[in-house]
Amino acid sequence: MSGDGLVVRVRAPVGRLIPDQTRRVAEMALRFGNGLIDLTSRAHVQIRGVAEKDHSALIDSLAKYGLVDDSVEKEARKNIMVQPFWQEDDATHLIADMIAVALSSPGAPDLPGKFGFAIDTGPLPLLRNNSADIRIERVGDHYLVRADGSENGVLKPAKDVAHAAIDLAHWFLASGGAPEGRGRMAKHIAGGAKLPNWLASDRQSDNQAEQPFPGPTNGGQLVALEFGQIAAKALHALADHSDIHLTPWRMLFLKGLGTAPDLPGLITDPSDPRLRVSVCTGAPGCRQGLSSTRALARELAPNLGAHQHLHISGCTKGCAHPGPAPLTLTATGPDHFNLIHKGRAGDTPAATGLAPDDIEKAIQNAP
Repeated sequence: MSGDGLVVRVRAPVGRLIPDQTRRVAEMALRFGNGLIDLTSRAHVQIRGVAEKDHSALIDSLAKYGLVDDSVEKEARKNIMVQPFWQEDDATHLIADMIAVALSSPGAPDLPGKFGFAIDTGPLPLLRNNSADIRIERVGDHYLVRADGSENGVLKPAKDVAHAAIDLAHWFLASGGAPEGRGRMAKHIAGGAKLPNWLASDRQSDNQAEQPFPGPTNGGQLVALEFGQIAAKALHALADHSDIHLTPWRMLFLKGLGTAPDLPGLITDPSDPRLRVSVCTGAPGCRQGLSSTRALARELAPNLGAHQHLHISGCTKGCAHPGPAPLTLTATGPDHFNLIHKGRAGDTPAATGLAPDDIEKAIQNAP
């Protein structure tokens, strides 16, 4: 539940929406929600503003198009993120499907709600900066299965990857990684948990790819969304152009397109200043938000320096950018913010109680 109603998260299989699924998600957002759809940092879509009385009907509609599992338990376990540039003939689809089946089978590990798998099987890893607990990366003709927080793992052929990943998940639970049903792999490793020998025989590559920018890439077009959100009508229109691969960078990969369509809310210019702003829903859409945030983000973005990044948070939780940012504005009340330099939303501010008219000057004077 959020300030504008229920937020319903849709975990598209293999991170892909085929055109018919895209249309249905858009139609359901218009019929049951407020017409706004978020793209999350875990490559999921979220339908906003759903009334409680409409929740069951929405879930039934999504299930008809293969977008919801047949039980809450199965749905909760399938926290699987894939690198978005996969092809039908590579192993990404196979590995993701096998892990999904394993997580739905009897005896599957009862993992914490935020525990996730990253299938990062492109020529170079792309997802190391994105949240996951078990990572799978390509090394030559094999795939390294490793725990987040450890550089070591085990190399397996594609057909054996899912089995190794599930074994690693069972080890996490058996070794005390989730007391009281909560826990993350990196914290468990940092706390001194020692991987069994079979999980520490091979090592990750030091090479990784840079996060891509909007524009043509890898046989399609990457388009960013203004602050990670798209109107349902624009999403519906995208279904006429291509399959959509969801990304954890709040961008959409439009497979096979030579030119990005001209639709409201799509950002195709990598220099667009809105890409240098991370902003949460804010008030009134979020019940924790102390001030509206998105209108302020649109106002401030054009005035940011070429190398500045600004995080605007409606409260001290900092959901839109959990790590430190060069500049962070944290709401303290309606239209009042603290400014933090090189920190998180809840850190000690350099300036307090700034009204919108004061913010631009304070940012310009920031070191």
